[in-house]
Amino acid sequence: MTTCTPWLQCPEIRAEVRRVKLIGQGAVKKVYLSEWRGQKVALSALSSEQYKDDFLHGLSMLRALQSAHVVTLVGACEEDGVFVTEYHPLGSALTLDATLAQDRYRWRNSWHTRLQLAIDYVAFLAYLHSSPVGIRVMCDSNDLHKTLSQFLLASDMRLLANDLDALPEVERGRQGVKCGHHELNGDFVAPEQLWPYGENVQFSDEAMPGYDEKTDIWKIPDVTRFLLGDVLGSDVIHFHLFQIYTECKRKEPHMRPTALEVLTVYRSVYDSMIENQSQRVRDML
Repeated sequence: MTTCTPWLQCPEIRAEVRRVKLIGQGAVKKVYLSEWRGQKVALSALSSEQYKDDFLHGLSMLRALQSAHVVTLVGACEEDGVFVTEYHPLGSALTLDATLAQDRYRWRNSWHTRLQLAIDYVAFLAYLHSSPVGIRVMCDSNDLHKTLSQFLLASDMRLLANDLDALPEVERGRQGVKCGHHELNGDFVAPEQLWPYGENVQFSDEAMPGYDEKTDIWKIPDVTRFLLGDVLGSDVIHFHLFQIYTECKRKEPHMRPTALEVLTVYRSVYDSMIENQSQRVRDML
């Protein structure tokens, strides 16, 4: 978006937004490349009435969390079950390696670009954990693929949160949150998200303890490894981040750092890498 306009309402969306083609589909919504006054936008439409609550939650979060970390909302019509956002042609963060392999973006395939994407990811979590609408947990993150699909890759190689359908609020002193009603498995999710009573006890949603935003912290090293890839300099970055990775992977949630503390370390490593690079250039002159 190049100009600021009020959010579109139902009459404008019905009259002026034209669907061009389906570009994405999930359980909650279908996403269409659309056109509004000659400009490409993304129109999200409710897939099924059974997911209306999730859809409306995602829309309310999109409104409440508008910031540099989140895709720009263009308008919404709740009664029609649609909302419109800025269109980003590169798609989700899952396309990162394929995008950076293209001729037009190959020059961006550097540790600078990739570490900045990791910083964007952690910055969003820091924002989410102290947001205008309370402490929120990123629940659609039970594996790496699902986590990356929640973010868009902007053409300037920045990461934007896009799918906000599952951001429950942590209320201190309460029971915590639970990401869905089914048993979670694997080592990508945090230990406290796993059924704690052993294989001999059948899983029960009622008996499953809640947890908090520290589940997001556990996942940071795995997401970072994907975002950094294996470009020149990535091994040095991993070395500098080893200590914070270790702290993020502490079994006890309260012993893990906050997202803001992780962000501080990531920015410090970025700055020191830039400084070292500049020093090497100066030494060559």
